[in-house]
Amino acid sequence: MSIIKVAIADDHKIFRKGVILSLRQYTNIRFVLEAENGEELLTGIPEAQPDVILMDLRMPVKDGIETTKIINKDYPHIFVIVLTMYEDERFVSHLMENGANGYLLKSADPAEIKKAIVEVMARGYYLNNYVNKILLKKSHSRNRFTPSLSSEVVISDKEREVLRLLCMEFTATEIAQKMEISPRTVEAIKDRLMERYNVKNTAGLVFFAAKNNLID
Repeated sequence: MSIIKVAIADDHKIFRKGVILSLRQYTNIRFVLEAENGEELLTGIPEAQPDVILMDLRMPVKDGIETTKIINKDYPHIFVIVLTMYEDERFVSHLMENGANGYLLKSADPAEIKKAIVEVMARGYYLNNYVNKILLKKSHSRNRFTPSLSSEVVISDKEREVLRLLCMEFTATEIAQKMEISPRTVEAIKDRLMERYNVKNTAGLVFFAAKNNLID
């Protein structure tokens, strides 16, 4: 089983140590970096080379929102899972659409944190019941956003099917097998959709699709 290198950024040392200790039972997860704020995290990334970051939002010097956006821009191969006490739906939407690959509350148990880490490595995102409820609520909102490129947005049947399968948590390789196309074609379609809808990663694309009813 491949080792997943994890970093954690949180200004509360006791909480950081508690998370690290609680995940020690999972031998495929290894913590390679601790940081008290976003600035310290960004400084340590080049040497530590984490695969996944557990990110608090409220931190001194540089907060988790700003840091997540920087990581998405400068280190797009690193997955960010927000781990916070903030339950405000606006935080969830903003972070998922701007670079976060998952959103967990600090009340999450170690098994769910581990599951989120493993799933973002496999699929690029993790959506739990909490986030799914927000998606469902937003999909029925009267203020639903309608995408528009000039007069209308055209999405092909192939693009819609890739999007549907992504939302069903299939990997690019699995989608390629189901659709009898190459994984490279799947990635190209996914990249095109992310650019079209101005989202940062697969998690943002799935979140956007569900929120705006782009799939059945």
